[in-house]
Amino acid sequence: MSFCKDCVKGVQHEGTPTGKIEKIGGIECYVATPTSDYPKDKALLFLTDVFGHVLPNAQLLADDFAANGFYTVVPDYLHGDAIPADAMGPGKNFDIGAWFGNNHGQEGTRPILDAVIKALKEQGITAFGATGYCFGGRYAVDLALENITKAIVISHPSLLEVPGDFEKLKAQSNNPILINSCEEDGMFPPEKQKITDELLGNGQYKPGYVREYFPGCSHGFAVRGDLSKPEVKAGKEGAFKAAVEFLIKHV
Repeated sequence: MSFCKDCVKGVQHEGTPTGKIEKIGGIECYVATPTSDYPKDKALLFLTDVFGHVLPNAQLLADDFAANGFYTVVPDYLHGDAIPADAMGPGKNFDIGAWFGNNHGQEGTRPILDAVIKALKEQGITAFGATGYCFGGRYAVDLALENITKAIVISHPSLLEVPGDFEKLKAQSNNPILINSCEEDGMFPPEKQKITDELLGNGQYKPGYVREYFPGCSHGFAVRGDLSKPEVKAGKEGAFKAAVEFLIKHV
């Protein structure tokens, strides 16, 4: 399995997560619940990168979505085996290829996600949105292809076939899609961004297509970007704002 260098590095953001670890359908999840009134029949599935639901950055983002009125569920679809945040640091030799081979392909991860969705439906959830980051972008698109979700946001996605997956989306999905893209991205580079625009843009994708672009940012910026850099801070905040506004409109 091939990832770009930015998929496996990043900066930990400051703050104390306020959500809770809960079991949903027997699966451990980080759950962020709005403190004000919110629609009890809707849920936002937060689909993480390879650092999983235990990464403070992901938990803080989930809390931010909850603060904007979304009941947000971050499933552990990595079997309790998320890559440690410092695994790619200096002197480390983490084998990400071996990690993928250890039940982290779609055959191992998707059943976990399905179990959480089934349990949420049993709890009364009838409408799902999804926001997927890097690795999670693959799964957000899969859910949209099956119309399990009502709308999806993918930020610096990986593991997608371009144009193949978007051709499928165009043919069979009713989900509006927002893509948060950036300047330097080995997994969704400018040439793939251009192909996607040509396929889905200008009203060609009837449910609705938006692509935001953040210059000065690299893959991972929406979750693990270096906020000491003004352009990265602006990108992270811009991607989040775009996601919230899009999901409010479509879910």
